Amino acid sequence: MKTRYILPTLFFGALLVGCSGTETKTEETEKLKLPVVKLSRKSTTLQREYVTTMEAVRNVEIRARVSGFLDKIYVDEGQPVHKGQLLFTLNPAEYRVNLDKAQAALRSAIAGAKTAEVEVDRVKLLVDKKIISPSELDLAKAKLDAARALIQEAESAQSTASLRLAHASIRAPFDGIINRIPYKIGSLIEEGALLTEVSDLHEVFAYFDVSEKEYLGFLKRHPELVGKGGQEVEMMLADETTYPHKGRIETMESVFEESGTIAFRARFPNPQKVLKHGSSGKVRLPNIVSDALLVPQKAVFEVQDKNYVYVVDKANKVKSRSFVPQARVGLNYIVRSGLEPGDRVVYEGIQNVRDGDEIIPEAITIGDSLSTQNTLAQQ
Repeated sequence: MKTRYILPTLFFGALLVGCSGTETKTEETEKLKLPVVKLSRKSTTLQREYVTTMEAVRNVEIRARVSGFLDKIYVDEGQPVHKGQLLFTLNPAEYRVNLDKAQAALRSAIAGAKTAEVEVDRVKLLVDKKIISPSELDLAKAKLDAARALIQEAESAQSTASLRLAHASIRAPFDGIINRIPYKIGSLIEEGALLTEVSDLHEVFAYFDVSEKEYLGFLKRHPELVGKGGQEVEMMLADETTYPHKGRIETMESVFEESGTIAFRARFPNPQKVLKHGSSGKVRLPNIVSDALLVPQKAVFEVQDKNYVYVVDKANKVKSRSFVPQARVGLNYIVRSGLEPGDRVVYEGIQNVRDGDEIIPEAITIGDSLSTQNTLAQQ
């Protein structure tokens, strides 16, 4: 009888031990294995971006200096031209007639002056013979001076007529590219009408606005910020590709705008004429931060406009902690406050954990998750 009671007792005891071992094994398998980053300070090159507008080094409006009907157009829109190349001609008939009249008036004035000279010689001879009074000689000389003044007036009129005739032919002021041509052959062109524009695109100016705080910081970090050896910059085009040629900051304006910004000007080479007058892009200015504390954006989540990360303690338990970012740079944040060097932060899988969960941390180096060169967009 005693043996009958001992066997069931041993059976139930073994069953309880087996169940206990299964629960322990299940708890261990439920722990998540997650990558963890240990935060540290390091030197980081930040690339701050500024929206820029580009202008050709020379861009001039070609306007009519005289009025008339547009006779010929020798170029097309977008065509390269050379200095002195003929672009347009207005009907020159009226200006040729005016030039002929001016030339005839000049010839008449010259003839009148010669007559006055002969008269002076004749009167002088008579005065010397005391046939007439000396006052007659003074009168003859005054007429000669008047005749010579008429020559100068006629020469000026001829020069004006010749210049207006020349203005009927419009030529390129320098090597460049032709812009839009709004008029067609036969159009009546008024004096001062815009015929087209010519842009010299072998280089372009990129203008961008910098805040007063950033301006002062740049000058402290880069005394050579402006001038021939000024700060080197790169540019992102409108399609987010990097322009292959780097530029340099040349100069800046002398007055801050009401918005508290000042305009910088950088010069970029443009050998392939990719950049156009009026196009846009983003200028990148490098800024070295020697002790930046970076945290990857993958590790960050937001709750009611606050930024949080999961910090792993010594017992490998996670606890959410808020922090204040200084700026977002590429795939990372620069930490202003709330986190310290040495903190271990869950890098990926934050959606699968809650406060108090115990995890199996898999340490990764900060170089695996963060880039030492980031881009800081202008806020």
